[in-house]
Amino acid sequence: MGGTEHLSVRREGATLVLTLNRPQARNALSIGMLVGLHDGWLEADEDDSVRSVVLTGAGGSFCAGMDLKALAGQGMEGERHRDRLKADPDLHWKAMLRHHRPRKPVIAAVEGYCVAGGTEMLQGTDIRVAGESATFGLFEVKRGLFPIGGSTVRLQRQIPRTHALEMLLTGRPYTAREAADIGLIGHVVPDGEALDKALEIAELINHCGPLAVEAVKASVYETAELTETDGLASELERGWPVFDTADAKEGARAFAEKRPPVYKRA
Repeated sequence: MGGTEHLSVRREGATLVLTLNRPQARNALSIGMLVGLHDGWLEADEDDSVRSVVLTGAGGSFCAGMDLKALAGQGMEGERHRDRLKADPDLHWKAMLRHHRPRKPVIAAVEGYCVAGGTEMLQGTDIRVAGESATFGLFEVKRGLFPIGGSTVRLQRQIPRTHALEMLLTGRPYTAREAADIGLIGHVVPDGEALDKALEIAELINHCGPLAVEAVKASVYETAELTETDGLASELERGWPVFDTADAKEGARAFAEKRPPVYKRA
């Protein structure tokens, strides 16, 4: 199990929990954090015992965006990881889920600030929970910057375009309730309970057939921009093989025998 000075990794049963761990900077993205995230996504993809991933932040914040000073090399923080960025110039985009989609479901547990690069990374997650005092927003235009983490592409596909454009063009903060109302997040819970709710959802996923879960997630994203006819054809291609797996047979047997299924990813 990996991790870095700014990204902690732990297991909760079949769930891999990745925690942005730089609370003194509201978990602003550093080189060490990006390297840890990149490695965490790969660990989740490669370890079949991992059924789901929860992404959260330490110290009451999710992520306050990119630490431009750290990435520019001002100071020695993260210096030992800089060779990783040189070896893979795309590493930071993979870490932020711009250029990588994990096979397993990713659930975001948000408390406090989830702004700028935090909101951009959020768009790469699958299910989202937030404490009621959480703050969201894309502040880049207020600083004369461009939200290049994918928001001008993804946001309008995830929430109505009028809301996407308002968020992108005003740079204003959004409350958790507002974020839920426009569909950016799915659950608002009392402050301090986002992680518990995310783990609860993860546990429900973990009890489902892993091959089916991964195939369903892949189909949703693969068909998102297809016509209905092409999407239905793609769904059949992705879905039919699942019925021939040992997992599917185990699920049917367990249902008939009124017992919990024991899946083995076969």
